[in-house]
Amino acid sequence: MLKIKNLNIDVNNKIILNKFCLSINPGEIHAIMGPNGSGKSTLSYVIAGKKEYNISQGEIYFKNKNLLYMKPEIRAREGIFVSFQYPIEIPGVSNDIFLYNSLKAIKKYKEKKELDRFTYKKIINEKIKILEKSKNFLQRFVNVGFSGGEKKINDIFYMFVLEPELCILDEIDSGLDIDALKIVSKIINIMKNKKRSFLIITHYRRILDYINPDYIHILYNKKIIKSGNFSIISQLENYGYGSINAK
Repeated sequence: MLKIKNLNIDVNNKIILNKFCLSINPGEIHAIMGPNGSGKSTLSYVIAGKKEYNISQGEIYFKNKNLLYMKPEIRAREGIFVSFQYPIEIPGVSNDIFLYNSLKAIKKYKEKKELDRFTYKKIINEKIKILEKSKNFLQRFVNVGFSGGEKKINDIFYMFVLEPELCILDEIDSGLDIDALKIVSKIINIMKNKKRSFLIITHYRRILDYINPDYIHILYNKKIIKSGNFSIISQLENYGYGSINAK
C-alpha cells in the first residue's frame, strides 16, 4: 500500500526527517508516536503533497506508483486521505456540497458510474446516522464555527463517505471528549478491511486501545527507532522516549 524508503525532508535547511523508512501493507493499521517536533505531522504533509517541504532524498510509493510525481489532488483521487492536525475552514461551502463534489470527482477519476443525487443522498443518510449527527450537520460550512473536536469528527465523516484506501490521521484524537473518541474509533473499526490501511499519528494510547493497531512505531531523532506492539507504550508511559532511544 505505502512504501517509504530513505526519506530526507528539510524546511529552510533544517532537517526534519532523516533516512526515514516505513512500509504499510493492505489491511494493516500502523500508529506513530513521538515527542513534539519529531516530524510526525511533517510526514503527513509530505504524503499529502504539501509543497513547503523539500525532499532531498528518498522515495514514496503508493500502490507501486511514485507518489512524488503526483499533484495533491491526484493523490486524493488515487485513494489517499489525510486528516490534518489543524483542519482548515472553507466559508460559504457546506459539508453537503463539499462531499458531493469530492465523491463525484473521485468516481469520475476512477471511471465509475456517475454519481447522481439520489445515490449520494442514500450514502450520506446511512453514514450520518452511524456518525450520530443530525442532517443539519450537512448544511454547516466546512469547519466554520466548529470546535476543535467537531473539526475532527467532520474529518472522520469525510473519510467515512469518501472511503479512501489509505487513511492518514494526524492527532485525530486531540481535543475529543470520551464520547467523540468512541465515535471516531467506531468509524475506524467499521472501515477496517483487508484492502484499506491506516496510519494513525498520536501522542496517547487511548485511541489505540479502541482500534488495536498491528504495529506501533516510535519516531525519535528524525527517524523510526523502534517498532512493535503495546509493550512499547507501557515503556513510554513509565520511562519516556529517552528510554527507547537508549536501547
